[in-house]
Amino acid sequence: MRDADRDAGAPTWKFPRVTVEEKKAAAQRGLAGMLVPYGTDGWVQGPDLAAFGSDAQLSGAQATALRKEALRGLPRSQRKQLERQIDRQRLSGMAMRSYFSGESYAASQNSGIYSVNVVLAQMANRTAVRNSSEAQNEFLAALDLFKEGPKIKGHDDARCFRLPGSNDEDLDMMLCSAYVGDVLVSVTAYGARPLDTKGVAMLLRTQLDRIAEPGEAV
Repeated sequence: MRDADRDAGAPTWKFPRVTVEEKKAAAQRGLAGMLVPYGTDGWVQGPDLAAFGSDAQLSGAQATALRKEALRGLPRSQRKQLERQIDRQRLSGMAMRSYFSGESYAASQNSGIYSVNVVLAQMANRTAVRNSSEAQNEFLAALDLFKEGPKIKGHDDARCFRLPGSNDEDLDMMLCSAYVGDVLVSVTAYGARPLDTKGVAMLLRTQLDRIAEPGEAV
């Protein structure tokens, strides 16, 4: 043993194969995997969505509880009626992501940086998905506060509404609602006037096309 080679050689390191990329891919399965990824067309991570951060996915039970929580300020009779409607929709999940327009893209449009929130709500009841989108659009169309926004090419059921140009507020806003199959898509955009409504419409179209294409959501 006295003359044995005692040199252990160069150390070797073997790490587990679970990488950051693999964890990220796993986190983006299902409904969250349908959302337009950051980096697409210059879109970058946006502001926090309440307490959920800029990118979140909720189970059906969590999404249902969140929607009912938003009704707390209503009278009891109205609240109970709306809660029953929410139950009939049978939410199976919700995914949310916020975006900031990329600086180079916004500069080319001469409209500054603005944020867009995208919410996907998946329901077991497809009729409820269609009815929810149509009801929101009819409600906004009936208000004097908004005017019709841009059309979404290839998606006739999608509608957008924006604040009129005569509004004295510095902040501009656009709301959009659409659906694909069992997924309700809601988009809210905020920014300084004039808001790049064309850019928001392009993001919504990209989102709807992504849901419609088979194999996008793993």
